[in-house]
Amino acid sequence: MRISRTLAAGLVALVSTALPSVASADTKLRFQTHHSANSLQGKALLRFAGLVKDMSGGRLTVEMLTSSAAVKSTEVFEAAAMGILDGDATGAGYVTNKDAAFQFFGDVMGGYDNAEQIYGWFNKGGGRAIADELYHRFNMHLIGIFVATPESLGSTKPLAGVADLKGWKFRSPPGMESEIFQKLGSGPVVMPFGEVFTAMSSGVVSGADASTLAVNKGLGLYDVGKHTTYPGFHSMPIEHVTINLDKWKALPADLKQVMEKAVAQIADEVPKQSAADDEAAAAELTKAGVTLHNWSAEDRGKFRAVAQQVWADWSKRTPLAGKAYDSHVGYMKSVGLLK
Repeated sequence: MRISRTLAAGLVALVSTALPSVASADTKLRFQTHHSANSLQGKALLRFAGLVKDMSGGRLTVEMLTSSAAVKSTEVFEAAAMGILDGDATGAGYVTNKDAAFQFFGDVMGGYDNAEQIYGWFNKGGGRAIADELYHRFNMHLIGIFVATPESLGSTKPLAGVADLKGWKFRSPPGMESEIFQKLGSGPVVMPFGEVFTAMSSGVVSGADASTLAVNKGLGLYDVGKHTTYPGFHSMPIEHVTINLDKWKALPADLKQVMEKAVAQIADEVPKQSAADDEAAAAELTKAGVTLHNWSAEDRGKFRAVAQQVWADWSKRTPLAGKAYDSHVGYMKSVGLLK
């Protein structure tokens, strides 16, 4: 297996602080997330670590490294699978190159309206079973997931509906999202987020897809663009909390339950806090002269219709992608999101 220089360097650094085996009486695990310690998701993952320690009576502790402290965000999953780290708390979107099925555990663009629907798919719609089959292939186990509110787009020009996406050039992450927006006539440009403000100010791009309304506000996105979509509809990334499969198997049953309960706790808390943060941000932005565009059901339907074409394309890329796609579509039909 090839190891990048960054990953190899991470191995050297972490070996010097090698952790006891999970078979020891007091188990210590090291996880990494790309989120900062001050972000909504970063705070939640630090709370997860605290809950694990408290609920296990100190028998199990998780050190949550934030802001990609040990290895690059794109390498966390592999580092955990190899045992350099013990767990990955980023998102499946970083590993779609391993299997297209990971896209359906990372973000089903335009698919769901709220966190409860995603949790319903995962717990009742077949997501859990497919996750075990998918993640275990790469020596990882998915402990659980959590999500915030749907994300909002920021723009220097109005985004009142699907028609406004034609010719709209914006910063976009790669993958499924770029494909959907291209079909809708937009010009997605993949670039580091740190370059977005200059690009928007100079007119190189007219907007950006970054995060939720509150997070976008905190990033200063609306200091540049005075238009946004809210409530969001196009993207709701799934955060995953995963662990090296061998480490998971070595844990006693009660400690496995502790970790699952800790993820379930933050999964309940995050969307509630995210919604409250978005509401406060919406009020402040309105006062500041930012226009909030709430898309009609018709326009949302048009976006979802195009998104479904891209989902179907991704479903054909691997057998597990097909399974994941079928489970999502079946669940969406059962709850009335699709006919």
